[in-house]
Amino acid sequence: MGGRAEHGPDFVQSLERGLAVIRAFDAARPELTLSEVAVATGVTRAAARRFLRTLVGLGYVRSDGRLFSLTPRVLDLGYAYLSSASLPEVAEPHLEALVARVNESSSVSVLDAGEVVYVARVPTSRIMTVAISVGTRFPAYATSMGRVLLAGLDDCDLEAYLAGAALEGLTPRTVRTPASLRERIGQVRAQGWALVDQELEEGLLSVAAPVRDRSGRTVAAVNVSGAATRWDAGSIVRDLVPPLLETAAGISADLPPGKTRR
Repeated sequence: MGGRAEHGPDFVQSLERGLAVIRAFDAARPELTLSEVAVATGVTRAAARRFLRTLVGLGYVRSDGRLFSLTPRVLDLGYAYLSSASLPEVAEPHLEALVARVNESSSVSVLDAGEVVYVARVPTSRIMTVAISVGTRFPAYATSMGRVLLAGLDDCDLEAYLAGAALEGLTPRTVRTPASLRERIGQVRAQGWALVDQELEEGLLSVAAPVRDRSGRTVAAVNVSGAATRWDAGSIVRDLVPPLLETAAGISADLPPGKTRR
């Protein structure tokens, strides 16, 4: 967790830590004890207690006396973004049409601090091992949408990302070195789309394309994902890439000028 010197004199560290407490809860850890929150956020038990009690008082967290969990009020924080962002609203009908056409799930994400953040999603009825919803985050280096978004960075920002990225081996196929990732991003820039074969999760393939604003800047990515039991790289390139590129172009064309929220 960065300190004041790292972020500047106006940085409010207590706010950062309060938000870290909220982010400590996820699908794998919907309920946490005080000690678990302290460990997850890197603060003392006393500080964790103050943050949790404040969040309980504000209605964002509930407690049974031992375990803490988030309340539905936390959704208000994300809704403030979604309700003012044109991107999810523009993308959703395009995603619905794409899903109906290819019978696979489709999503749109943006890049934030080296991760992709899902801002729109239309799933199929199939159940994947990876649970994904709006707000889900994954490391950019191991996802097709992340590769597209990284490819959209200028060279200086990309090199800064590569210099600081911790490339964890999520599966045996995951790219592990900055040089290899740089090479794959170069391929994405050249061909205009990214294919990731079981690097985030074994058995899961995904292909993504950029969503661009009126100036040609990459502002988001749209993907289609499917199981390795139904798809391989060749069939994805043949059957999924063309409709995906059409969808990305359609979303890009429908974005209002100057109103795309990142």
